[in-house]
Amino acid sequence: QVQLRNSGGGLVQAGGSLRLSCSASGSIIAITVMNWYRQAPGKQRELVASITSSGSTNYASSVKGRFTISRDNTKNTMYLQMNSLKPEDTAVYYCAATVQSGPSSWDVGDYWGQGTQVTVSS
Repeated sequence: QVQLRNSGGGLVQAGGSLRLSCSASGSIIAITVMNWYRQAPGKQRELVASITSSGSTNYASSVKGRFTISRDNTKNTMYLQMNSLKPEDTAVYYCAATVQSGPSSWDVGDYWGQGTQVTVSS
């Protein structure tokens, strides 16, 4: 059993910063890709940023240059540093990870955190 737990988030004024964390726990052998998604009211969930186990990153064009994704493999934890926040960044942010929890290729699955609200006021 693998659990992802989001933390961070909250209310901030436009131009401000927030840091999100996502910690994975449980039966973990390896975590390959870790992702941050977000979903605004009335919109589809979108991929914000991703990071591989070797540290390669990708960002949505809407956040590139403002958000930074990172991870600490020793702690099975991922972070999202969000700077220069805009009202359009308001959403529920979810972390997700592809986790190997056993020796077999069948033991690989995708897991999600519970989500955390980020609200940016204008």
